[in-house]
Amino acid sequence: SRGQCNGSQGRGTERGGVSSGLRGWARSSALLAPGVASLRPVDVKGEIARRERDYVTNGRLRFFWQAGRQAGRQAVRTRSPAAVLLNPRPTDGGLKVELSDCEGPGASMVLKMSVWIQAQQLQGEALHQMQSLYGQHFPIEVRHYLSQWIEAQLWDSVDLENPQEEFKAKRMLDSLIQELQKKVEHQVGEDGFLLKIKLGHYATQLKNTYDRCPLELVRCIKHILYTEQRLVREATNASSPGGGMLDSMSQKYQQLNQAFEELRLLTQDTDNDLRKLQHSQEYFIIQYQESLHIQAQLGNLSALPPSDRVLREPALLSKRATMEAWLTREANTLQKYRLDLAEKHQKTLQLLRKQQTTILDDELIQWKRRQQLAGNGGPPEGALDVLQSWCEKLAELICQNRQQIRRAEHLRQQLPIPGPVEELLTELNNTITDIISALVTSTFIIEKHPPQVLKTQTKFAATVRLLVGGKLNVHMNPPQVKATIISEQQAKALLKNENTRNESSGEILNNSSVMEYHQTTGTLSAHFRNMSLKRIKRSDRRGAESVTEEKFTVLFESQFSVGGNELVFQVKTLSLPVVVIVHGSQDNNATATVLWDNAFAEPGRVPFAIPDKVMWPQLCDALNMKYKAEVQSNRGLSEENLVFLAQKAFSSASTSPEDYRSMTMSWSQFNRESLPGRNFTFWQWFDGVIELMKKHLKLHWNDGAILGFVNKQQAQDMLMSKPNGTFLLRFSDSEIGGITIAWVAENPNKAESVTSTTFCSCILTGQRMRSSPNTTPRLTVCTFLDSSKAVDGYVKPQIRQVVPEFATANPDPSSGNPTYMDHAASPSVSHPHIYGIYPPIVCVNFVLIYPDRNDSMLDGDGEFDLEDTMDVARHVEELLRRPIENQWSGQQPQPAC
Repeated sequence: SRGQCNGSQGRGTERGGVSSGLRGWARSSALLAPGVASLRPVDVKGEIARRERDYVTNGRLRFFWQAGRQAGRQAVRTRSPAAVLLNPRPTDGGLKVELSDCEGPGASMVLKMSVWIQAQQLQGEALHQMQSLYGQHFPIEVRHYLSQWIEAQLWDSVDLENPQEEFKAKRMLDSLIQELQKKVEHQVGEDGFLLKIKLGHYATQLKNTYDRCPLELVRCIKHILYTEQRLVREATNASSPGGGMLDSMSQKYQQLNQAFEELRLLTQDTDNDLRKLQHSQEYFIIQYQESLHIQAQLGNLSALPPSDRVLREPALLSKRATMEAWLTREANTLQKYRLDLAEKHQKTLQLLRKQQTTILDDELIQWKRRQQLAGNGGPPEGALDVLQSWCEKLAELICQNRQQIRRAEHLRQQLPIPGPVEELLTELNNTITDIISALVTSTFIIEKHPPQVLKTQTKFAATVRLLVGGKLNVHMNPPQVKATIISEQQAKALLKNENTRNESSGEILNNSSVMEYHQTTGTLSAHFRNMSLKRIKRSDRRGAESVTEEKFTVLFESQFSVGGNELVFQVKTLSLPVVVIVHGSQDNNATATVLWDNAFAEPGRVPFAIPDKVMWPQLCDALNMKYKAEVQSNRGLSEENLVFLAQKAFSSASTSPEDYRSMTMSWSQFNRESLPGRNFTFWQWFDGVIELMKKHLKLHWNDGAILGFVNKQQAQDMLMSKPNGTFLLRFSDSEIGGITIAWVAENPNKAESVTSTTFCSCILTGQRMRSSPNTTPRLTVCTFLDSSKAVDGYVKPQIRQVVPEFATANPDPSSGNPTYMDHAASPSVSHPHIYGIYPPIVCVNFVLIYPDRNDSMLDGDGEFDLEDTMDVARHVEELLRRPIENQWSGQQPQPAC
């Protein structure tokens, strides 16, 4: 890589040896990670943690850090007096610095830090969470000494749900053991002796633990890395000013953590009060037994002689009176303790319910909503680790308070004292049971949904997870989960608690799975890897509803007990709506049903109610999200594109976006009624555009080389003022998935005229065009119109096929006659002359079409047919050698196509 410094170019180099400054940097700085020096745009290769290289930027810069307490206050210096690193600023996972004597692209760089170095700077609760990630399953020493190697591995490339990936995981385990053994071999001296023994023990321990289940090692390390990154990110956002949305998220997390801390203190306080109550009650019972003993002694006085009775009776009566007064007073005190404890429990349960509502009804529902939008191409919903940690904290606090309430009830039964405490304890017990029931049933969720367009006789997968399973020890008796497909009406009846008599709307093969507990990540989940819908039973359709508008859902249900079989839970959860198809031709309309449902479903709806009409801007957001995801492009639909779509959807001629903002579009307009004058719907046309982009023109769309969303009149207006040979590509109005090429061509009656031809998908994939031999005109010069300017061609020179027989072996550059090989250079290369091609060859998306022949120059496989094109190639080679005069006198030469 190259950087610009003092007007000269230099190349980053590497040399052997370690400078003292770099060594001090690597050892003393708490901010630089092993192997993480990443400089942009000056790319300095190498890995600092190895401490075996010296980094030189632009041939002479060496730099190191002086460690400080905060990243933003690091004094960054260089060994060269000519260049100093200035203005260190914390950035995402690193430090951005500037070079004092550099200008241009190389004037700044970002020093990247490893996650492990940043994780070591965590404090408080975050540090405690990071430390809790490690244990016998993965020692923290292994993470420390192999931090560079661990962070360099592609752990995410291993699919944990695919058993066939076990071989790849085994290789990674073996590599980890080898790296540990290398560390062991390099430990020398007195200080390294104990470390050598310890690391050798860890290597043996990891091999014994994961040798039979290497996927669990990958799962463990992925969980550790993700959690460390999250903790570091949260800590960075909390300390950085102006974090925007990230700051608000951090603030929300901080509020939740503060609420958990308050609940922990309240629970600890009630536990202390309960201990005091138990101690006071035990002492009360002892004194009560003493009072009974005194009463027995008084009863035995009648058997004594009168003289003895007179001597002992007054003392016993006085003692009894004193004891009864104390017992009465102490009974009132105990009752007050019980009432105070019950009131504290009421307050705790109120806060618990509020915290649980925030997590389950806000955070978890938002996660499910993001999961639903991800089905339309939205951003990933994110991992469940944070939600699970919150739910587990809730479960722990709920169980502690439940145990306290049960202990309080046990104390009341041991010493019944009349009063309102009995009713309060009954109410508290019912409340805590409701809270834990809501937690358990709400945290039985679908982590990976079945495909929403589900084809019969096709294998599919799903994953169900219980977020509190590990904390409640459900895995001690692993429950079984069953999957059933039900109709929309059956789902409605299920939510109304109506008896559905275990009815289903189809048969799913391999529809049961046992929940497995992964100790390394603390997750309890059931994986359905080989389900298949054998058959489907459809219901009577309403009106114009088609089979691709009928929605089903996969019901997952299980049963398990908590707390020693005291509480038995029957949990159920529904998947996102599923459209069942039996043929690939139904996929288009089924996708429309799914997209509409995912985009416009409201939380808490009755299954699967959706609005029949939506605002046009809402639909635009959904279409844009889907388009970007399917085409895999950051270039979404512009405002001009959306206006074009609105014109097509509403049969309008208005070009103002404001005219459409208040308009609504119904489901019928979207994918039930055909567009005026066409035999396809709006969605079918739009989906055809998506398929066209995905299969043929994705690279050119990302390059900005396709205007696409332009109607015929707009295309003519744009081309009329352009020179002969200018052309543009737009999506066909009349063909689903077709591309229309409009160009400026010669016309005997006019100076110039605009002509267009539509090519369907079969042409774009390289099939022959025997029926339309003369669809493309003879263009002397082809220029491309990109919005307002012509560019040097839009097809990237990725693959070049050369026919040696027709290429000049030793071209003479001084002759002024460029050869075929010269002309075949990258389109970005400008030539001093314009070369005519007659008859011309027009390049249309990887297909070369020769106008005067009755056949394409490609064979059925999309390759050049040498036998058919022999004469043509010779003729073209001859023509390419002939320069022609510039057709536009006084103008710059136009780029050749």
